Order: sequence, then structure tokens, then C-alpha cells
Amino acid sequence: MNVREILENITKEHASDIFVVAGRPLTYKVSGKMHTYQEERMKPDMCRDFVTAIYELADHRDISQFETTGDDDFSFAIVGVSRFRVSTYKQRGSYSAVIRIITFTLPQPSELMIPDAVMELANTNKGMVLVTGPAGGGKSTTLACLIDKINTEQEAHIITLEDPLEYLHTHKKSIVSQREICTDTENYLTALRASLRQSPDVILLGEMRDYETINTAMTAAETGHLIFSTLHTIGAANTIDRIIPAAQQHQVAVQLSMVLHAVVSQRLLPTTDGKMVPAFEIMVLTPAIRNIIREGKTHQIDGMIYTSTNENMLAMDTSIFRLYQKGIIDKKTALANASNPEMMSKKIGAI
Repeated sequence: MNVREILENITKEHASDIFVVAGRPLTYKVSGKMHTYQEERMKPDMCRDFVTAIYELADHRDISQFETTGDDDFSFAIVGVSRFRVSTYKQRGSYSAVIRIITFTLPQPSELMIPDAVMELANTNKGMVLVTGPAGGGKSTTLACLIDKINTEQEAHIITLEDPLEYLHTHKKSIVSQREICTDTENYLTALRASLRQSPDVILLGEMRDYETINTAMTAAETGHLIFSTLHTIGAANTIDRIIPAAQQHQVAVQLSMVLHAVVSQRLLPTTDGKMVPAFEIMVLTPAIRNIIREGKTHQIDGMIYTSTNENMLAMDTSIFRLYQKGIIDKKTALANASNPEMMSKKIGAI
């Protein structure tokens, strides 16, 4: 089994993910649909050989941590082919892996249909910008586009803290320091605290996994840094609720209302031609929304985004409806993903 050749062949199919799981053929995903690479089902020994070969391709990465704990995350590149983000795990005692394929070059934001209002967030001077949504929803790509825009247009020191590294940024107008958790530093919290002593202008925090990291990120935003990060939440209101713990609700709500600049929520939807397209919700912090956060009335946020006249604000249902209007997605997809399917149905019926 030539794993390098398999990865090369599947990359040529414009796949997003490869699945190595015992009991079914080697499978890859293109535009949200599963395809099999071969008909033969993967046996446990085949999976073991495949996963071991991946570790060898990744500059002979030490496989002992995975064998001991049953989980590992890392990335590697094959010159002239692509970068790959790998998550290895054990299931039913056998070796398994999900491999995300990451292109060497970032596509243009317009090709990815990222709105100008999202890309304008790269011009923010300080504060916190959160990009949220489900796993596999395109958050990392959106953030990479924002970092690339800053790198291209501004003279800054950008520090990225990622687990693992995905897109590699070359130095352009900015200096870009990319640190991989567990390889270059111990964990997100340690790296974030250290980064504040490294004269950063912009910090990309791959994920805010616990309250201590969130608190440190908010403090960094308070002291004049621009912080980009992600949360696995859907919608601005849910994101605010996730950040604010019940025990320190008022204190954290006041702090968050001051440092938060914007929340972008995104999800990928299937298009009429079998591809995937992102739909976005964009909440920019206005004085009224800052007040809502301080008072703990997050249930009012969705309505404020939907009725806002601010051109940089965008409700998820408005984004979905525009995709339907352009013929990019069909009615079934629009209704299935709408926050208010009844209202969406009326808007579609009125066309």
C-alpha cells in the first residue's frame, strides 16, 4: 500500500477529508459527499499500516503518544501535493484516522464567497473577533484569509497559536510567527501568556478551550491587542452565553462588552451544483449590543442583528435567503438551515 501515492491521487480529486476506519473501504469526501477509493474493506492490520505510514511521512513523527493515549493531532506536508491535518484515534481497538487536506495556497476570499464585511475585520485595531460554527464549517480558512490580508497590507507582528498548524504564512509586510501546540509550546494558555511578551500586534488563538484561556484572551484584547479566535458555537447569542460563566456573570459580561468587536458565525451548505458554500451571520458590536451583553439580555441579540440597518451586520437567515435568490442553494436547503423556517418559507413564496 503506497500511502503517499494514495494521498496524491485523492488530493487531485479536490477532496476535503480522508477517512481511514476498519470495516469499510478507504473513503474520502468531496463537496460533502462520500466516495470510496477502492472496494476492499480496510482490515485492522491495513489501518495500522496506513496510519504508521502517515507518521513516517510526517518526518517520522513519534507514534508512541498515539499508541499510549489513543489520540493524536498533527500536520505535515508533501512537497508539490498538499498539506494535511491529521487526527489519529483508536476505535474498537484498531487504528483510525481522519485526514483534512489543506491547499498550500489560500484561495481568494471572493472565490470562497466570504463577504467584504468579514474581510473588513482585518482592519480592526484592537479587541476580540470570534469566528464560530460547527467543526468543518470553514472557520480556519476564514481566519487564514483574515491573517493573510493583514500580512499583505499591514506592518505588524502576527502570532498564531494553532493545534496543529494548517495554512503556512510567508512573511510579507508583516512578521508572522506560527507556533504549534505541543510541538513549539506546551498548551494554548502557556503560549498565549508568553505571546504577550513577544510584542504582538495580532494574535490568532486557534481555539478557546477553557475559561482560563478565554479570560487571558479578553485581558490581552483589553491591553490593546487584536485577538482572533474560534468557538464551536452556532450564532452570536450562543457564543456570548458560552463565554460568560454563571459564577462571574456580571463581571465577565461587562469585560466582554468592552473588548468584543465582532462575532462571525458560519456554516457550509450544499449548492445546487454539488459543491459547498458558506452562509454567514455577522454581529458587529454597536453601543446597543454592548448594553445588551452588559445587562445579560442575550436573547435579544438575534432580533437586533435581523433588524439592524448597519451594513456590516448580517443575519444568518438573510445570508441563506440571498444564496437562494442567486440560485446557489435550493429551497429545501434554505428551509432546512433557516433559524425561522416559517418566515423563510414566506420570503421564498413571495418571490
